[in-house]
Amino acid sequence: MNGGEIIAKVLEKHGVKFLFTLCGGHVSPIFVAAENVGIKVIDTRHEANAVFAADAVSRLSDTPGVAVVTAGPGVTNTITAIKNAAMAQSPLILLGGAAATILKGRGSLQDIDQLSIMKSICKYNVSVTKVKDLVPTMEKAFYMAQEGVPGPVFVECPIDVLYPEEIVREWYVEKGAGSKPKNLTERAVQWYINYHAKNIFEGKDSIDFNKPVQDPTFPKYDENRLKRAVSMLKQAEKPLLVIGSGAVMSADHIQELSQAVEKLGIPVYLSGMGRGLLGKNSDLQMRHKRREAIKDSDLIILAGVPNDFRLDYGFHIGSRKFISINKSREDLFKNKIPSLSVLGDPQRFLIDLAKEFSGSYSEWMAHLNKRNQKREDNINEQASAPVNIGINPVQLFRKLDPMLGDDAILVVDGGDFVGTSAYTLTPRSPLSWLDPGAYGTLGVGAGFALGAKLLFPEKDVWIIYGDGSAGYSLMEYDTFKKFDLPVISVIGNDACWSQIARDQVEILHSDCAMNLNYSDYQLIAKAFGGDGVRVDTLEAFEKAVETAKKAVKNGTPFVINAIIGKTDFRKGSISV
Repeated sequence: MNGGEIIAKVLEKHGVKFLFTLCGGHVSPIFVAAENVGIKVIDTRHEANAVFAADAVSRLSDTPGVAVVTAGPGVTNTITAIKNAAMAQSPLILLGGAAATILKGRGSLQDIDQLSIMKSICKYNVSVTKVKDLVPTMEKAFYMAQEGVPGPVFVECPIDVLYPEEIVREWYVEKGAGSKPKNLTERAVQWYINYHAKNIFEGKDSIDFNKPVQDPTFPKYDENRLKRAVSMLKQAEKPLLVIGSGAVMSADHIQELSQAVEKLGIPVYLSGMGRGLLGKNSDLQMRHKRREAIKDSDLIILAGVPNDFRLDYGFHIGSRKFISINKSREDLFKNKIPSLSVLGDPQRFLIDLAKEFSGSYSEWMAHLNKRNQKREDNINEQASAPVNIGINPVQLFRKLDPMLGDDAILVVDGGDFVGTSAYTLTPRSPLSWLDPGAYGTLGVGAGFALGAKLLFPEKDVWIIYGDGSAGYSLMEYDTFKKFDLPVISVIGNDACWSQIARDQVEILHSDCAMNLNYSDYQLIAKAFGGDGVRVDTLEAFEKAVETAKKAVKNGTPFVINAIIGKTDFRKGSISV
C-alpha cells in the first residue's frame, strides 16, 4: 500500500465523499487512490477554486472538506482561499505536495518552504517524512480542523512518501548514480541514500487504521451563564438577537437551532451564513436598519458575531448591555467586553436557552417592523428609478426574488451588485446563503457553487456575480459541465468596479483602474458546453431566468449576463 492509498483510506474512514484537486505529479497517488475507494474526485481549473469548493462542503455539512494540490505554486495558489476559510472558521484540510525528502533545499522542482508560508493562516501545519506517520498525522488533521475554533489545516506530503516503495527506491538509485560506488565518497553517498529510503518506509506494514476517531472538543459554557442570560432576558423589554456564521457551524443541528430561535421569540437579525436560518417568512426576522435597532434595544445578544467592522468595532452597541456567545475567546472580547461573556458553541447555547426561556414582544416588534417596512418602501422607490443604461439592479433583484425556488442556494461573489442582493433577495432556508465571510474575498463564486451542487444536486444553485468578481472563476464552467453540475450565474454587468469607483471618483476625482467592458460573459459558458444569454431589459431578464431554470433541469449550466445601470443605492458603503 503506497502513501496515496493510505491517505485515501483515512479520508474514506472520515466520511469524505469529495476530493477537490488540480492535478500535479507530486500528489497523483492521492487522488488516484481516492477515486479507487469511491471518493468522487473533482478537478478544477484553479487551485483556489478547489479550496473554495472544500470550504463550501465544510460549511454545508459536518464533514471537513478536503483539497489536494501539487507542490510550490500549487500550494501558494491556495493562500487566499485558505485565509478566507480561516477567517470564516471553516474546518478544511489542504494536502500539499512537496519535493522528495532527500532533495529538500537542493533546488528540486517547486521546492519551497511551504510550512513557513502556511503557518500564519492555518491552525495546524505538518510535514510527513515517514509513510508510517501518514495515518496518525491525517487523524490529527481531522481533529485539529474541527477542535475548538474550527479552521484549515495544512498537511505537506513529500513525493517520496506517496509513491510505491519500489518506484521511490528506483529514483533513489538514480540519484546515487545507479552503479557500483567507485570511491569512499560515492560509497558514503550510496549508504546515506539507502539509509534514507529505509527510514521512509520502515514500519509501514504495521499501520493501524482501526483506532477510533477522536471527537473534536470545544469550550463548554458554565451552566451559571445560561441562568444569568435567562435572568437578563426576563428583565429586558426590548431585546435583540444578532446571529452570524459562528452560530451555524453544525449542519446536523441547524433545524433544531431554527426552532429554538422561533421559540425564544426575540426579534433577530441574521448575517453571513446565518441568513436563511428562519426561512423566507419569519415574523421575527428583521432585515433593515440594524444599527438603529441596536440603538433602541436594552439588551443585545451576539451569537457567533464579533464586534468587528460589521458592528463598527462595538460602537454600534455603545454602552448598552450585551451578551456575547462565541467559540473563539478572541472574538468574544474583540474590541468590547460583554456584559455577559459565554465561551462556547453559540448554536448549542441558543438551543439550551430556548428550553429555559420564551418571550413575546409585540410592541417592540411593531416598532421594528414599522421601521423595516419604511426601508422596504424606500427600496421599492429606488427600484423604480430610471438608470443610465440597462436594468436597475434593485429592480432586477425585486424581479428575481419571487422566481427563486424554495430549494434555492444562493452563492454571492462580488461587491456592489452582491451588496444590493443582500438587501433584496430572501434566502429560503437554513444554510442556503454562502458568502465569503469577514475576509471579503472576491472569487469564491464557482468554488462555493461547486461544493454546494455536489452536496445538493437536486437543488438550484445560483451564483450572484459582480462583473469584476466573475473574472476570477468563470473558467469553472468547464468543471460544471464536465461533472454534470448545472448551476445558474447572474452577472451584474455595469462595466465597472462600482463599489470602489463610487467613493474613489467622489473623493479622489479619478476613475483610474475602475473601468471594465460590457463583455459577453455568457459566451464563456457556451464555450464549455453550457448556455447563456445577454439581457438589458427587465422583460428579457425575466425570460432569461425561466430559460435558465429549464436549462439546468436538463443538465446545462447557464449564465445570465445582465447589463445594469449605476445607482446610488449603496452610496457610502465602503468598509474600513
